[in-house]
Amino acid sequence: MILIDPPQVARHGRVWSHLASDTSYDELHAFARAAGIPARGFDRDHYDAPQELYDRLVAAGAVPVSTRELIRRLGAAGLRRPKRDLMRPRSPGRTLLLPPRLRPGDRVAVVAPAGPADVDRLDAGLALLRGWGLDVPPPAALATAGQPWLAGSDEARAAALTEAWLDPTVRAVVATRGGFGSQRLLDLVDWRRLAREREGPPAWLVGYSDVTALHQAFAAALGVATMHGPGVATLPQLTDDARQAWHALLFEGRVLPLEGEGLAPGEATGPLVGGNLTVLAAAAGTRGVHPARDSIALLEDVNEAPYRLDRLLTQLLRSGWFEGVRGVALGGFTDCGAPDHDVRRLLLDRLGPLGVPIVGGLPVGHLDATRSVVLGRRARLDGRSGRVTQDLAVSPTA
Repeated sequence: MILIDPPQVARHGRVWSHLASDTSYDELHAFARAAGIPARGFDRDHYDAPQELYDRLVAAGAVPVSTRELIRRLGAAGLRRPKRDLMRPRSPGRTLLLPPRLRPGDRVAVVAPAGPADVDRLDAGLALLRGWGLDVPPPAALATAGQPWLAGSDEARAAALTEAWLDPTVRAVVATRGGFGSQRLLDLVDWRRLAREREGPPAWLVGYSDVTALHQAFAAALGVATMHGPGVATLPQLTDDARQAWHALLFEGRVLPLEGEGLAPGEATGPLVGGNLTVLAAAAGTRGVHPARDSIALLEDVNEAPYRLDRLLTQLLRSGWFEGVRGVALGGFTDCGAPDHDVRRLLLDRLGPLGVPIVGGLPVGHLDATRSVVLGRRARLDGRSGRVTQDLAVSPTA
């Protein structure tokens, strides 16, 4: 049923009513469109309707009720959305909305935001997900890409991501793999629409490497925590422990402790932010960046010579991305120079002057034994023991 309360909220020189449905958002959106109320009038769980439309909306079928009754009936129908649960931009250092755990039978959408995946490895990864009891439809067919390093056209990849996110039955959106191309989607996605039209709690976004661009955008534009972990085509090549960690995070809400090497002493707590160093540096100065202020910066990379890592770190430092960082968690820097101590020395040389606790050698990144973590939720870093932990069962304070 469509409900409307009396015009009584004064704002912007007008008086407004609240238009809502105690049946579904689909019913509400359809009624609002037919009445000529613009989509931008939707706010969490209702439309703001100006006083001059009140009589016309009642004549069209909206049932007049008190504001208290409207709120009660929305709550009883499970359609009331508190502001704290709203997908919206949140300041760096704030904890982000945590999607609910997966259960057998949940639907997972597999998307290709970046490069093309090996068909055999992708099929093996899909079989793993289905073996865990998940409902995984075949990935959407994509329009032909103009370049061989892209899984499809920018428009097709952006549309597939949007469709997956807005599907209310989808509980997780998992990338096939990384590669390159996620940044090309950022200006093609209607982020306000993703925040406004996603029904129910947010879904998980899962991926790493090039998907770092989407992790940053989801944090900056939607205020949603995301999972930094391997994509579908990478799952088959992981160690059993790494697959267990992937499963434990999504199904049990459990992040396994990360053991590394203490590089700079001290302790720090704050939301994890970051991902692939190359992607973070390439995004410096662009829209949709979520910096490391009041957070723990997580960095990893692959196949970058030490001098290139130096350039990337310098770019991030000069851009101000690290300003106000509380600690640094360094994952794998796979095939980034030999011997490994050259990379370790470089990382300490560039990041040591930040004066914060640093842990290195964590099993995160382009590793068969990689562990999965949640970006946007609080972690604790111990720069002496080299340990990073994350407890999703604890309600963190922002």
